[in-house]
Amino acid sequence: MSKEPVIKKWFFVCYDQLNHDLFPWSFGNRAENGLIFIESKIKGDSLNYHQQKLALLLSNMRHFAKESEDLGHPVRYYHTDGNYSDLLTEITSQLGPINLVEPAERSMRMEVKPLVERERLQVHQHDGWLTKRDWFSETVGTEPPFRMDRFYKRVRKETGVLMQDGKPMGGKFSFDAENRLPWKGDPETQSDIDFEVDQIDMEVMELVRSKFADHPGNCDLSKVPTTLEQNHQLLKWAMDNMQYFGPYEDAMSSKSRFLFHSKLAISTNLSRLSAKEIVDSALMTGAPLNCLEGFYRQLIWREYVKHVHDVTDGFRSLEVYDIQSNQPNFLQQNNPLPDAYWGKKSGFNCLDTVVESVMDEGWTHHIPRLMVLSNFASLLDINPRKLTTWFHEAFIDAYDWVVEPNVLGMGTYSLGSAMMTKPYVSGTPYINKMSDYCKSCKFNPKKDCKVSNLYWAFLERHKDSFEGNIRMAMPLRSLAKRSDDKKRADVEAFQDINEALTNGQEYLPYVEMKPLI
Repeated sequence: MSKEPVIKKWFFVCYDQLNHDLFPWSFGNRAENGLIFIESKIKGDSLNYHQQKLALLLSNMRHFAKESEDLGHPVRYYHTDGNYSDLLTEITSQLGPINLVEPAERSMRMEVKPLVERERLQVHQHDGWLTKRDWFSETVGTEPPFRMDRFYKRVRKETGVLMQDGKPMGGKFSFDAENRLPWKGDPETQSDIDFEVDQIDMEVMELVRSKFADHPGNCDLSKVPTTLEQNHQLLKWAMDNMQYFGPYEDAMSSKSRFLFHSKLAISTNLSRLSAKEIVDSALMTGAPLNCLEGFYRQLIWREYVKHVHDVTDGFRSLEVYDIQSNQPNFLQQNNPLPDAYWGKKSGFNCLDTVVESVMDEGWTHHIPRLMVLSNFASLLDINPRKLTTWFHEAFIDAYDWVVEPNVLGMGTYSLGSAMMTKPYVSGTPYINKMSDYCKSCKFNPKKDCKVSNLYWAFLERHKDSFEGNIRMAMPLRSLAKRSDDKKRADVEAFQDINEALTNGQEYLPYVEMKPLI
């Protein structure tokens, strides 16, 4: 009789490391490498996470554990009402020191740090990234201002992706200027992808609906991939969209939440699909160069923000105006997050349509995130940390290393010029041009929409903070020419909209009452 293999190593598998290629065992006997999984109720309750986010993570983790067991790995699966570190302390007292691939999330690194220092956990390098820290530090540096351009060019040269004879294909590194078309209904989009729900999915949905019943949203695992096979189905679906991704990358539509976007952050941020696998698949599609370049740049942006988050210790080491620990707030914006972000009607169809998508499935693509959700928050002086926490809770692909740089550094101007040269804010014309939201709104974009008033009021309030900023020179000159009457109307709109939304009320167009004769 053959002897049972001795388990030589145990690995604690973090919830976002669901890929066998991340681990050293990929070079050895699976039966000798045991896997430990932990579901922590206290982690699920640490923020007001969307039910779909919790269900997505738990079901993928349970499926990965089963897939690992089917491949021959010994598996121990724990459930705890406590935190990870307490249970890991107990586990290591029984098994001795165990192994861990470096967590992507700062919050997890901080939680297990005492165990690492006591040598109860041995940390291994995370090999799931496309880029090296040296590429970042040698091109961007480790102190602000951080800029993507030089890093992106370095990555292209190092990897050879979309390069020919050492030069960028098409003669330039970025085709961003060609990728700004609104979508008018043609070309047609694919139908959204649905997935088969199995017994594990049903058990997870029942668990989330009972144990996290007070969390926002609902969970429907037919809308997201949970098995490895389903994650590959999503990859194929995304690659079929690739040929039109570039030109319509910035477009928004009430008729299609995703248009030609891939949704692949759902899979990559759990490591179900590696970034390399996605890049390789994209390069084989034969899609136009502007589509491939725009898509690849999105993946490198993901790497870039991870480096920024790491070198600033989650922005805790930055000297930003009046900083309080992890609360950078350059413009000193301190209004509360209104209930409109949790589904109450605001009166603005663009905001309400995008929030409906978020409440429904915990997702919308990156332009509504930036130019509607973050834009409104900036224009209304909503506290940037409260907005960041909302994004972290509401989006199924949000984790600290990616959501904090994207919201604090780009979606808002809370880091000042540390990541962006200017704030990403806009008035009515941009939203009207790049979406169809205005067509179904109670406000007329060319007559009484107040988003442009909010834009001008924002510039007026914060103009001193933008003094000397070359990128802001033109809008500030236009602001200086704006009449006093218009500026008073801007302030009035800002105050009235803030008051209505803060009180959970819908802001409605003014209707002049004519006297009855």
